[in-house]
Amino acid sequence: MTDRKPDFGGLRVAALESRRADDLKRMIEKHGGVAFVSPSMREVPIEPNRDAIDFAYKVMTGQIGVVILTTGVGFRHLLRATEKHLDNQKFLDSLSDIVTVCRGPKPVAAMKEVGLKPTHRVPEPNTWRELLTTLDENVSLVNQNVGLQEYGVTNTSLIAGLEARGATVFPVRPYAWDFPEDQTLLRQNVRALASGQRDVVMFTSAHQAVNLLRCAEEMKLVNELRQGLKRMVVASIGPTTSQMLEESEIRVDLEPEHPKMGHLVVDTARRAGEIHTNRHTIQMMPIHDELPMNAAETTGPAWQQSLFLKACRGEPTERTPIWLMRQAGRYMAEYREVRAKTSFLDLCKNPQLCSEVMCTAVDKLGVDAAIIFSDLLPILEPLGFDLEFVKGDGPVIHNPIRGGAQVDRVKELDEPGSLQFVYDTVRQTRADMPDEIPVIGFSGSPFTLASYAIEGGGSRAYTNTKQLMYTDPGAWNALMSRLSRAIVLYLNEQIAAGANCVQLFDSWVGCLSTNDYKQFVLPHMRHIFEGVDPSVPVINFGTGNPMLLPLMRGDRRTVVGVDWRIDLDAAWKMIGADRPVQGNLEPAVLLGTPELIKERAAMVLQQAGGRPGHIFNLGHGVFQQTPVENVIALVEMVKELSAV
Repeated sequence: MTDRKPDFGGLRVAALESRRADDLKRMIEKHGGVAFVSPSMREVPIEPNRDAIDFAYKVMTGQIGVVILTTGVGFRHLLRATEKHLDNQKFLDSLSDIVTVCRGPKPVAAMKEVGLKPTHRVPEPNTWRELLTTLDENVSLVNQNVGLQEYGVTNTSLIAGLEARGATVFPVRPYAWDFPEDQTLLRQNVRALASGQRDVVMFTSAHQAVNLLRCAEEMKLVNELRQGLKRMVVASIGPTTSQMLEESEIRVDLEPEHPKMGHLVVDTARRAGEIHTNRHTIQMMPIHDELPMNAAETTGPAWQQSLFLKACRGEPTERTPIWLMRQAGRYMAEYREVRAKTSFLDLCKNPQLCSEVMCTAVDKLGVDAAIIFSDLLPILEPLGFDLEFVKGDGPVIHNPIRGGAQVDRVKELDEPGSLQFVYDTVRQTRADMPDEIPVIGFSGSPFTLASYAIEGGGSRAYTNTKQLMYTDPGAWNALMSRLSRAIVLYLNEQIAAGANCVQLFDSWVGCLSTNDYKQFVLPHMRHIFEGVDPSVPVINFGTGNPMLLPLMRGDRRTVVGVDWRIDLDAAWKMIGADRPVQGNLEPAVLLGTPELIKERAAMVLQQAGGRPGHIFNLGHGVFQQTPVENVIALVEMVKELSAV
């Protein structure tokens, strides 16, 4: 939590900073850490840099109309690379006559040193997504030649985004990254990371990950290093660095609110101890692990050894666990009685009532897990959306997004306490529920939340959503990133309040093709999986397009939820046998006869084939018209049919 004192508590902290290595070491030690700081890279000018000379010539002759500067040191190297070959003052004068865009404060400072001021400055966190958003708001790139000063490695996502907006991109790399001249400390850290002699590793720039892996490769320790990183807490200074770590298949555990070194150290000192303890006391394998997930310890809370959590971990169970989406709802008389006295939104904001209706449902149905009673959409209120649940129409957003420029008004979830009623619902439900019944927290997934925010309510064609997605990728990614950060914070607060598992609901994602999902959704889902506390399972549930299932595998602790539009055995084959699955009885079957219900339940169980890792559920929520006795019968049938 944010009020915890920043204290590493003696944890061994590796860091890879070069320029400010001494400062970083002092900050780590000030906050109780044992510091192992090893410079990992140095900038090396490219000499002679023919590409830089050609780039400057294009600017001076009017062939480039927009120049993007990504680093201060890169701009300085660019000037040094050209000063012996061209009139640098003429080059600077030409830059002052065209549109210049700086990605953050450092290139702004470098331009100021030579008397220039950028046309536009990208706001924090200064990633390529904010850069594209800044361009979308201020500059038309159609038929423009854009000069891009790169750093480290080519950012293919940025170049693709520029080209999608009609630009022809002329990249230039003024310098290259190499190892420090003395690699002794770096090699010592690589060996220590690979052998488990470090507890935390901090990355303060994107290219440090590249050089760390390069050094490990030279030392023939890549596999050992990757295994070591999975056991420790990985902290990234900001989104750009996190993206590089993600592309290098290194999980990121935490990232400060502001991408500054001091914020990184303080936030890591505050949170690393808890993450480290969770990772080593609850035997869950972290992200990207290719080994089987360890069983939970045999001691501990009763819910830890429940049938539901065993199945989430892929362990054998004496029968198939069952719970149901929307298992507390209008089909139950007890729920209707409560709802007659209060509005839906007021009910969602009353933790005692929420716990009461869920405890009643669990007791009446005999299910093996309880999902908190709440809704997908209250998370949108603190982000700035005017939400109302209208009788007969369902949820309505009165101020939907209707264009890329309006994405800026979407707030960050800076105050997690604005959703305190949800965390209190988790806490109350956990306290009221029998110890052996796990409690599931949840959130909407970013695509479904974005669709609500854009459409303003339900939709059939998602026209407004897809229009923004296709015509303004910068705004789309900015919105999805903001939602993803909010979801990570939201779910982690639920876990801290007592949720034993969390589920992501992507009820509308089935309107997308696989290519659109890969481009517009998957990067943000990866951010969520990497950010959510690794000590609990995550159920990733989407509906509508079974071809998306292989893309919904998430990380190693993910359970993939399957809707009713595909046979369970075919779905499990697409997902992969190494992932547990949840599903997938057609909800409408519960409107039928007991004979039909039993036949179809048996069919789902037969398709699961008795394999460990199956959680029985519906392919979506219980219908309002469903007879409650049919739901009770289904639970009893699954218990009977699956018992070994």
